[in-house]
Amino acid sequence: MLQSTFKDINQPPEHFRNHAWSKFKKHRPAFFSLYVFLFLILIALLAPILANDLPLYAKYKGSTLFPAFSSQQVYELEGESIQLDLAEWKQMNLDEVIWAPVTYNAAKSDLLNIYSSPLGEQFFKGKKGIEKIPNKFRHYLGTSKRGEDLLAGLIHGTKISLSIGIFSMGIATIVGLFLGAIAGYFGDKELKTKRGIFWSLLLGQILGFYYGFMVRAFALSDAFSSDSSLGFLFQIGLSLSLFCSVIGLFYLIGKRVSNFPFFSKEVSIAVDTIISRFIEILISIPRLVLIISIAAIARPSMVNLMVIIGLTSWTEIARLTRAEILKIKNLEFIQAARALGYSEFRIIIRHALPNGIAPALVAIAFGVASAILVESGLSFIGIGVPPELITWGALVNAGRENFQAWWLVLFPGLAIFITVTLYNLIGEGLRDALDPWQE
Repeated sequence: MLQSTFKDINQPPEHFRNHAWSKFKKHRPAFFSLYVFLFLILIALLAPILANDLPLYAKYKGSTLFPAFSSQQVYELEGESIQLDLAEWKQMNLDEVIWAPVTYNAAKSDLLNIYSSPLGEQFFKGKKGIEKIPNKFRHYLGTSKRGEDLLAGLIHGTKISLSIGIFSMGIATIVGLFLGAIAGYFGDKELKTKRGIFWSLLLGQILGFYYGFMVRAFALSDAFSSDSSLGFLFQIGLSLSLFCSVIGLFYLIGKRVSNFPFFSKEVSIAVDTIISRFIEILISIPRLVLIISIAAIARPSMVNLMVIIGLTSWTEIARLTRAEILKIKNLEFIQAARALGYSEFRIIIRHALPNGIAPALVAIAFGVASAILVESGLSFIGIGVPPELITWGALVNAGRENFQAWWLVLFPGLAIFITVTLYNLIGEGLRDALDPWQE
């Protein structure tokens, strides 16, 4: 009977989910922004099809080709060798052809149209020499100083900008929810352990940090500054493995030591105070200055940038989660879970967090917008992602070299503005929908 009652109490009421979704749909700007956001995701996924200088389909000398989707580097056709990335497809006598909507690659140059305005005259190297560009090959939003197509750059930059925003906040969400839930649920009194285990773990953390990170500081620094993101992740994983191994070893030692009377006494770990003070320290440092300082030391890398932004953006999520868990942990369904003998970890993950995550969702939505702005700002000053990656911030940065090329600032700036506004509107919609006191 108690088990059945607990299940009914623990499950979020179906009518509340329906009510929250109904309230979100009534927030027209947020609901519309959600569809636009899904459209941007679709653009990011289909970027190679939407903007490509290779034909999607071509028929040449009786052979059916799919250059944009081919894994081959060279086509051998009737004694003619065609290298995909060097062939002048636009000048070839193709029997049939289907081009991408934007017939340019974001990284390829069109030297006939350097700093070409979207409204100005553009040129094309045709079969009869230099001629006025056909509409299907026109640079609709203009070009940069090396003739790269701006619209193709915006399309391919969508994937980079959205990926950095979403994955960096994914890291921040994991860290923030975990630390916030631990701090709110246990407080300063409820996380108890034996004195021997406590002092062993404390010593183990110090030695684990020393052997895992201090001793390997050169290897980590070298990996952090290298071009290989996988190498950096491997070195971080190795350091974390050493850190956890040392802590595990000292935990086993602590269990043995706790058999002695003096070390068997239980002590409380002030986890709430420790996490709260750490959050205050991070908040006291200007976030953008901290990110710029770390990014300037690290080698430009997409993975590095996501990790940097993620590890400096979790504090608000942790504070909101802590506040909600503090309210929830004394409610009846948590008491019922304890009475049923569930472990504290299961209660936090299965019961407390699902009911206390709503304010954090709003912070996450706003955080993604902030991450995109940070990435754009870092790319604008040249310390974001590697130069070969096309991002909206890097496109805006290209406009600094020629102030007459207004399109290089206007269109990427609009893309950043629209995307950030979308996330902010979605965040506002979530805030209103998840607020039980607001109709």
